[in-house]
Amino acid sequence: MVRKRKSTIIRKKQIIDAARKLIIRKGSEHLTVRAMAVEVGITEAAIYRHFKNKKEVLSFLMTNILDDMLQEVVKGAAQNTDALCTVGAVLQNHLSKIEQRKGISFQIIAEIISLGDKKLNRLVFTKLTEYFNQLRTLFEQGSKTGSIRSDIDLDAATMLLFGMIQGVVNMWALSNYDFDLMAKYESLWKIYQRAIEPRNDSSPVSAQK
Repeated sequence: MVRKRKSTIIRKKQIIDAARKLIIRKGSEHLTVRAMAVEVGITEAAIYRHFKNKKEVLSFLMTNILDDMLQEVVKGAAQNTDALCTVGAVLQNHLSKIEQRKGISFQIIAEIISLGDKKLNRLVFTKLTEYFNQLRTLFEQGSKTGSIRSDIDLDAATMLLFGMIQGVVNMWALSNYDFDLMAKYESLWKIYQRAIEPRNDSSPVSAQK
């Protein structure tokens, strides 16, 4: 019984890995049960033994991706005592992972929303809310310890970080991945860091007031 359960877990991973590869190579519109079966080397019937349909595969893959993003925030917070450094590391790690996977995380989210399935949309919303809450906690800790501005709007800072990543990834995908995504990290972080780091009396912004 235990052996059978392990086999199911492995097979599900193979299927979502196949879905990930197909989306990277051909785009989400070409993701079909047949294509996944060929990629894994199994029958379509075998796919249906583990997933009801394509939507369920996308749901499983999306959950996997967002859980990874969430863990990057948790891991960064555990490794750094400075919240500002952690935010920078999270941005860098996100861009690195996205570049490796050709922006698949945002493609999956966009694909699920386009399907108009209320159940899937609720799942995306729930997972993203969990991710935003973890980021918000990170900003809140930083504002209390002094590494991030104490007057910062926590919700706005969280949304802005995610929106900044989404924006550059969208432009990267639309350019057919024609530029080095990681090369954008320094300039993006420099601007964002200035917005959230504590300001002192000698800073240019303060001096102009």
